[in-house]
Amino acid sequence: MKYFALVPAGGGGSRMGSDCPKQYLPLAGQPLIRHTLNALAAVPVIARVFVVLAPDDSQWDGFDWRDFESRLTVLRCGGATRAESVTQGLRAMREQVEADDWVLVHDAARVCLTRAHVEKLIAEVGADAVGGLLAVPVADTLKRVQDRSSDGVRVAATVSREGLWQAQTPQMFRYGLLAEALEYAPSVTDEASAIEALGLHPRLVAADASNLKVTYPLDLQLAEWILQNRSG
Repeated sequence: MKYFALVPAGGGGSRMGSDCPKQYLPLAGQPLIRHTLNALAAVPVIARVFVVLAPDDSQWDGFDWRDFESRLTVLRCGGATRAESVTQGLRAMREQVEADDWVLVHDAARVCLTRAHVEKLIAEVGADAVGGLLAVPVADTLKRVQDRSSDGVRVAATVSREGLWQAQTPQMFRYGLLAEALEYAPSVTDEASAIEALGLHPRLVAADASNLKVTYPLDLQLAEWILQNRSG
């Protein structure tokens, strides 16, 4: 049994408002995705990191990735959605993994991931029959909105946050089970949802808010602050 990481990085990051795909935006002197790969490659138990790029990606080769050479495989098979990229990445790595091997799917834009985050996930999920994911309990008050009207967005109701967790990545499942789940439920927004569609219940592993996803321009500034001020 081995551990592999799969990083879907085929999107453009339109919500960043940049012509440059989000994964290549500069962050603390490096392309954003390098911070993600650094964190995954720092975990000794991960045998290989697979990065799924869009087939027409022209920017990856403009950077020097030689320090990852022995741990990294690039798969140019990304799809139109995150789920498609993960599914096609799983298909492309089929010959290098076994059905019972663990696959940790991680968002390229969660750049503040640490080795400690990953090792906690592996320690708590490695013996689980289903698999699991990093997540944090929802702390804020949640509002459901009415349909947008001419006078703006208004609250329809307050939603109880009791029992609600915010999903993060990595999300860690057996290769065979994950491939089956994504074929069964191809329109999900994360891997855990596909596993849930099979009637299974992934384990939640408590993480923290520093494992944020860079989605908007302000997130980039916050991520840089975390990376530059993190101790250790």
